[in-house]
Amino acid sequence: MNGKSICLIKKTGKVKNLDEELYKKDFLDLDEEMCTHFGLAHTRWATHGEPSALNSHPHRSDNNNEFVVIHNGIITNYKELKAYLITKGYEFESETDTEVIPKLIKYVYDNREDDSISFSTLVERVIQQLEGAFALVFKSRHYPGEAVSARRGSPLLIGVRSEHELSTEHIPVQYKGALLKEDIKEKNDHNRQESNINSVGDGRAVEYYFASDASAIIEHTNKVLYLEDDDIALVRGGQLSIHRMNRQAGEDPVRAIQTLKMELQQIMKGNFDSFMQKEIFEQPESVVNTMRGRICFDSNTVILGGLKDHLKEIKRCRRLILIGCGTSFHAAVATRQILEELTELPVMVELASDFLDRNTPVFRDDVSFFISQSGETADTLMALRYCKDRGALTVGITNTVGSSICRVTDCGVHINAGPEIGVASTKAYTSQFVGLIMFGLMMSEDRLSLQKRRLEIIDSLKDLPELIRQVLSLDGKIKTIAEELYQQRSLLVMGRGFNYATCLEGALKIKEITYMHSEGILAGELKHGPLALIDKHMPVIMIIMKDACYSKCQNALQQVTARSGRPIILCCQDDTEVIGDAYRTIELPRTVDCLQGILSVIPLQLLSFHLAVLRGYDVDCPRNLAKSVTVE
Repeated sequence: MNGKSICLIKKTGKVKNLDEELYKKDFLDLDEEMCTHFGLAHTRWATHGEPSALNSHPHRSDNNNEFVVIHNGIITNYKELKAYLITKGYEFESETDTEVIPKLIKYVYDNREDDSISFSTLVERVIQQLEGAFALVFKSRHYPGEAVSARRGSPLLIGVRSEHELSTEHIPVQYKGALLKEDIKEKNDHNRQESNINSVGDGRAVEYYFASDASAIIEHTNKVLYLEDDDIALVRGGQLSIHRMNRQAGEDPVRAIQTLKMELQQIMKGNFDSFMQKEIFEQPESVVNTMRGRICFDSNTVILGGLKDHLKEIKRCRRLILIGCGTSFHAAVATRQILEELTELPVMVELASDFLDRNTPVFRDDVSFFISQSGETADTLMALRYCKDRGALTVGITNTVGSSICRVTDCGVHINAGPEIGVASTKAYTSQFVGLIMFGLMMSEDRLSLQKRRLEIIDSLKDLPELIRQVLSLDGKIKTIAEELYQQRSLLVMGRGFNYATCLEGALKIKEITYMHSEGILAGELKHGPLALIDKHMPVIMIIMKDACYSKCQNALQQVTARSGRPIILCCQDDTEVIGDAYRTIELPRTVDCLQGILSVIPLQLLSFHLAVLRGYDVDCPRNLAKSVTVE
C-alpha cells in the first residue's frame, strides 16, 4: 500500500517468513533476554529522489546500522541538517530527506553527556530539531529489546494484539521527568507497571503494530490506539508506554485503545480485478451507509449527530468556508450551489494550499469545513490549524475514524463510505457529496419557504442507490467508448452549473490513473479560449442534463459540432434533442438537479478505469501518487 509503514513487535513466540537479509542488516532484533522479536518494513513512494533500492526505507545511521528509521512525511529543514552533519564527518548514501534522521540521532548519541541516556530521550532530542511532518519508528543496536516511535503532522497508530485480556484499555501519558530519565528508574518502577500494556494470563504473546493506516493491520488486530502530535511511544521488554515533553491545558492525559469496526473483507478485492473497480461498484451501498441513521424518510428529517450540538452556532455564522484538496475540493464545488440555496449563507470554496498561500482573512463568526477522505491531508490540516488559531468553528468531513482532522476539529460528520484502498477516490467523493447535502437539509429544516425544495431532495436521496445501480449497468457501453479513446493523448470534459464539478472530478480521475492529459472546462467559458482546441481529432465529453443550464449547454454543443467536434454526451434518458447531435451518448436516469452530479460522475469513474486498463497501467497504484497525501 502506498505511503504505509508497519512494524511488528512480539513479546514472545516465533517470527516466521522473515527475509534472511533482515538479520544481516540488523533491521530485525532478536533479544533472548527480553524474548522480544521485531520486524520492520515500509512501502512508500520517494518524496526526494527516485523510487529505488538506495532511496528506500529503512534508512541507517552508518555502515554498522547503529540506528535505523522508517519515515512517512517530509522534513522541510533537511538541507540545513544535512549540511551540518556533513561538516561533522557523516556520510550520506541516498537522495532522501529521511536519511538526516538516523544520522542526527547517531550524532546526538555520539555526543551524549553520559552512558545512561535513554532511547526515548534521544528521539525526543532529535524530533525537536526536525521541521515538517513525520511519523517515525526507530530501532538501535545500542538498545536491544526497545523500539521508539514519534509523530508530528503525519498519521501513526499502534495496533495491539494479545491472546489474553489486556491489563488496561487506557494508557496514561507520562510527561518529562517521569520515565524519560533513566537515573530515576527505581522511583518510577511502580508507575511504569501501571502505565504499560501487559497481557493478563500466562505471559504469552503481546504484539504491537505501528502503522500509518488501520487497513495495514486489520488482518492482525482490531484494537488500536492513535498517537497525537509529539507523542513518543516506547516499547521496551514487550511493554508499551507513551511519553510527552510537556502537558498543555485541555490535553487528554490518556490514550484509549479503540476497537475498529472495519472488517477484513472490506479491504479485499473479492471478485473484482482492482480495488478501484470494487469501490466504484460499492457506491449503491456506500451512499446508503452515509445516510443510514441520519435521514428519516418517513418524517423527512435529517439529523447529523456530530453537528446537532453546534447547529445554533452554525446558523448564526457569517459565512461557510469549504476547504479541501483534489477530489475533496471537487465535492465542495459540487455542493456549493445547493448549500447557498438551502442555508442562505455565502459559501467560499477553497483549495487548502491556495487558502494558506493567500493568508486568507478568517473571523470568529466563520464556520470552516475541512473535507478529507483520510483525515490526514497535510495542506488541509494546516488550513485547519490556521482557522482554529483565528477562532472559527471547525467542522470535519472525513472517512477515517480517529484521524487527525477528526480529533482536531470542533465537530464533524463521518461519511461511513468504508475503507478506500485505491489511490483514485471514487466512493468517498459521492459520500462526501451526500454528507454535505445532508448538512444543507438539516440547516434548512425550519425554513418554510424551502420545504418543497427539501422534500424534493429527500425523496431523490431515497431513490439514489437504485439510480446508481442503473448507471453501473452501463459499464459495458462505457468500456466500448474507452476502446475508441484509449490511444488518444488528450480529452476535454465540459459542462456547467451543477455539473461543472463533475467535469473537474472526471478529468482528475482520467489524468491520475491513465496519464492522459484531461481538462475540466466550464462550458460558459468555451468562447474565451478553449474553443480553439476543438476539431474532429479532439475527444470531447459533454454533460448536458435537463436542469436550469440545459439551453446554455445546448448552445455550447452547437459551437462544438459547428467546428467538426464529435462530442460524447452524458444526457438524460430519451433526450432526443441532444442525442441527435451526439457522436456517442451515455444516457443516465434523471434525478433532482443538485444530485445529478452523483450519477454523472460514475460513468467518468468507469471510463477512467477502463482507459487505464486498456493502456496497461496499474489502476490502484498510479505512478508518483499515494493514497494519503501527508506531505506538502
